[in-house]
Amino acid sequence: MTTSEALFERALRVAPGGVHSPVRAFRSVGGTPIFFESAQGATLRAVDGREYIDYCQSFGPLLLGHRDPDVAREVEAAVNTAWSFGACEPYSLELAEFITARLPWVEKLRFVSSGTEAVMSALRVARAATGRHRILKFEGCYHGHADGLLVKAGSGLAGVAAATSAGVSANVAAETLVTPLDDEVALRSVFAEYGNEIAALILEPLPANYGLLIQRRQFLDEAVRVARAHGALVIFDEVISGFRVALGGMAEVLGIRPDLVTYGKVIGGGFPVGCYGGRRDLMDQVAPAGPVYQAGTLSANPVGMRAGLATLRKIIEVNAYRTLKIRTADLCRRVEAGLKRDGLPFRMARCGSLFWLHGSNGAPIRSVAAIPAGHGERFARIFHELLGRGIYLAPSGYEVGFLSLAHTDEQIDRTVEAILEAVRITSG
Repeated sequence: MTTSEALFERALRVAPGGVHSPVRAFRSVGGTPIFFESAQGATLRAVDGREYIDYCQSFGPLLLGHRDPDVAREVEAAVNTAWSFGACEPYSLELAEFITARLPWVEKLRFVSSGTEAVMSALRVARAATGRHRILKFEGCYHGHADGLLVKAGSGLAGVAAATSAGVSANVAAETLVTPLDDEVALRSVFAEYGNEIAALILEPLPANYGLLIQRRQFLDEAVRVARAHGALVIFDEVISGFRVALGGMAEVLGIRPDLVTYGKVIGGGFPVGCYGGRRDLMDQVAPAGPVYQAGTLSANPVGMRAGLATLRKIIEVNAYRTLKIRTADLCRRVEAGLKRDGLPFRMARCGSLFWLHGSNGAPIRSVAAIPAGHGERFARIFHELLGRGIYLAPSGYEVGFLSLAHTDEQIDRTVEAILEAVRITSG
């Protein structure tokens, strides 16, 4: 029995499924999860001493890599100053001023402790501001585990949703409407039916929770236009893409100004930080300024605030986005060239420093329905081949990979060869 297997046996006795977030359990790829004891830069070190080049990067927050030395110095200073106040402090003010000074669509913001909490709060603001009760989301976009968002498209009427989790009541699920990505006709149909009941349209402008489903600009423009034509607010969920594809996320890339936006991951520098923000009049609905209640004991934790600000400052200082875009494009182009040379029907989707390996007939994948049958099973085999070569991806074929500034040319070279070998072996 390996060290990880022994630890997992113990974990199964004290935690549901042995984990504290489902994808960590390796259920979709099979096998026993690896337990890691340390990390540095682009490398994870397992409890058995083996090292892996990490393209999960804690599912996206670590744009600079694990334990970046400049951020680490700020974290050490923070820990030696205070762990938590439960009172006003200057650190969240500095980070809030940094963000609002650079993102004109964020006139005010509120820090919370997770992306789920940020989305839940933004939706509450939208309902209060519009006096409407329904939310429209897209199939394939994930917005956290609040009850009303754990839904999928149901059968029957356009937009009607069904719960994807036990414990979500039919009444709660019914308040969320669901429509496919990349389908303007379905979008218009839902608004034609329910437009005067929809408080907000929420979407990932870069869907990256069910593969990397890069959307057509025309579709995103139409979604925003139709929502506003019916008096619904537009909420961008940029928990993944915010401060990852650009400082201003996809709102900056697209030049679209959302009414509300949610962030997480990168803004905490690896610590549990989220926030929601947007138009001043909407954010002034939040208590104590307004009637929308939201609170959090550890919101704006000083360690996360200082780590987040140090991360964002360094990102700008070193022009991280340009470097990451070049390195990610290089990795993906080299992999695709090898796949094409060997006649293997796989492709690499990429945007900024995000990438996703998938089977393909050559057409871009923009919706859940377009993902090839058997994708998950094929990825599971590739995943374990890569593990054997010292490469760690997120343990699900529907999660994306992330490059960090810490990945070196040598590590990228190793990764390209490992991916090509893994795909060849599993395709035989």
